Amino acid sequence: MKSLPQYPVQIPHRMIRPGWKGLNSRPEHIKKAVEGSLRRLRAEVIDILYQHRVDPNVPIEEVAGAVKELIEEGKVKHFGLCEASAETIRRAHKVCPVDVVQYEYSMWWRKPEEEILPTCEELGIGFVAYSPLGKEFLTGVISENSKFDEEDIRNRIPRFQKENLKENLALVELLKKIAERKGATPSQIALAWLITQKPWIVPIPGTTKLSHLLENIGGAFVELTPEELQEINDALSRIEIKGGRYPENLENMTYL
Repeated sequence: MKSLPQYPVQIPHRMIRPGWKGLNSRPEHIKKAVEGSLRRLRAEVIDILYQHRVDPNVPIEEVAGAVKELIEEGKVKHFGLCEASAETIRRAHKVCPVDVVQYEYSMWWRKPEEEILPTCEELGIGFVAYSPLGKEFLTGVISENSKFDEEDIRNRIPRFQKENLKENLALVELLKKIAERKGATPSQIALAWLITQKPWIVPIPGTTKLSHLLENIGGAFVELTPEELQEINDALSRIEIKGGRYPENLENMTYL
């Protein structure tokens, strides 16, 4: 597996808000965006350029071709995809080697295990797991009575809705049980589990507090035995997660 680059930049697309006009992965836009990023970063090269969401209006071969030209020009080092289907990864990889992919992956969202992880293993592609703590759910601090800020996307996510949240807390109880036994926190157990799935998986938990950063780093030092992993996986197989991970309009933009 290839080592992952350190400084990613995403092919820009407008965020979903009133007036949103959709994705734009046309080759000319990609190249213009890269020039703008290099200028703002005051850099000579971008370590990795992600297509953050697949643009259904632009063939992935054209996207990969544009990135390949940027790599040949020395402006980009590596090509990455985010939330693409296995077929799209393969099509892109034929044009320009895909070095890394990024997907949501955690104990309560395991879809990448179906096709994406096997594809990465076959093609030698690194895997970055975003939301490895389930948008804070797997930390154990969220209860069925939790309230989120008005602009918080979790207000729109089905699995955070009260009717689903109560049932989903069964997963948190499992984490707390294992954490108490290991002298760790639920977050650390969730991260330790994720890291053990494949040696080339890199989780990227978000945090704004130093204490949480240090806690997350500690997850790398929690050792789960094969027996403990089997226990966790057996328990996970009996827990049914209620509700989607995204609102339908956002979910429809993934695995294209």
